[in-house]
Amino acid sequence: MLSRRLFRQLTDSLLLGRTLLVPCQCHASTTTRHINPGNAHHNPPQIRTASSSTRWKTRQSRDHFAREAKVAGLKSRAAFKLLEMDEKYKLFRPDNTVVDLGYAPGSWSQVAVTRTKPGGRVVGIDILPVQPPRGVSTIQGDFLSPAVQAGVRAYVLDPMRGRPRKKVVFAKEEDEEAGLTEEELEEAERGYIDMERHAMPGSAEAGTHSTAAAPTEEHAHLSRKQRDEANGRVVDVVMSDMSAPWDQTTGFWKRSVSDPYLRMMNTSGIAFRDHVGSMDLCNAALNFAFDTLRTGGHFLCKFYQGAEDKALEKTLKKLFEKVHREKPESSRSESKEAYFVALRRKEDPLKEDVFGE
Repeated sequence: MLSRRLFRQLTDSLLLGRTLLVPCQCHASTTTRHINPGNAHHNPPQIRTASSSTRWKTRQSRDHFAREAKVAGLKSRAAFKLLEMDEKYKLFRPDNTVVDLGYAPGSWSQVAVTRTKPGGRVVGIDILPVQPPRGVSTIQGDFLSPAVQAGVRAYVLDPMRGRPRKKVVFAKEEDEEAGLTEEELEEAERGYIDMERHAMPGSAEAGTHSTAAAPTEEHAHLSRKQRDEANGRVVDVVMSDMSAPWDQTTGFWKRSVSDPYLRMMNTSGIAFRDHVGSMDLCNAALNFAFDTLRTGGHFLCKFYQGAEDKALEKTLKKLFEKVHREKPESSRSESKEAYFVALRRKEDPLKEDVFGE
């Protein structure tokens, strides 16, 4: 027979829908049973799975390269991939001009700035509004836009634009020889607006350069460097870590500058879709490199492995002396990403011969 107290608890739980805890007296130990008066059958236990953000945080905390990147002050663990490939192929040299396509969050640009010191310049292009690393000049925009590509070409054509500015030191009156000449002082005082005007695509200075190949007889007496400059080929390294982002579907209410980078995903989880998107971006980067990369320059691009990467490798071999496939140690083993490292651009191939246009 139920006691008055237990009977009251049962009636209260039926009316309020509460779960009743009933002590059970056993010989070995005292346990507690969960009784749901509203349901005679026992429901199977529900197993909660961790969210994707929780899994990502757990993976990052266990990742050796992610921890090392945080300690070293790098933007992301991707810096170790570029460091490993540069150590193997010697991609960078001091005073180089480097164009980083899809630079966000900026770890590759950080490596390039360090490896091209003291007079190198690094130009980053990305569709995301990300704070650039120290020493990097950036352009926010869609790289696939012809207007953005024209702006990048105009920017790199100015040989001094984006490089570290030298400090102006005035000599004492008795030591006039150690001072600056009028021409050097005028160049040092050159303002930002003046530099922008001279580098605009429609200006006279920018219009003197052309990416089209000039007649051979006119350039026969010029050196290789002068021929490259006449054709607008002034970049030493073009590297692309671009991935095709998903269209935004959530988070429209957020107004933070850094949130777009967190919302835009690099992979869709569909292998064929990721592969085809990476091939399109690699071909766009290669077209840009054909117009801007100097003879002997290097090209580096990320791709997701699939059926079409053989065709891209064949195209690269037409324009470069050596082409290597790389899967850096810091790249996760479960990832389909890989890299083409194309070394020493050839001078002679024409665009229609390389791309079959």
